Amino acid sequence: MKRRLTSKERRRVVLTSILCFFIIGLAVISSVNNIMKIGAKKIEKANLSKKLEELKEEQTTLSDDVEKLKNPEYAAKYAREKYLYSKTGEKILKID
Repeated sequence: MKRRLTSKERRRVVLTSILCFFIIGLAVISSVNNIMKIGAKKIEKANLSKKLEELKEEQTTLSDDVEKLKNPEYAAKYAREKYLYSKTGEKILKID
């Protein structure tokens, strides 16, 4: 013969079940929140990696320019072209 639960036992089972569902719900919500944060961080990492590559390319370009500007002939030519400096007796005509 089956024994029926008393009201005290039934109440304990119900409260334990509610507590378990509450804890499981919190765990699921926390996991979903963490998964969303991980996704956002992956996107941020991709963006920052792309920016890092661009900055490395820019650094390489600037390093090359620095090496070129150490040559006095190149520096003089660059200054004349970029900033419209002239040699003595030289005339500058700017054509757009």
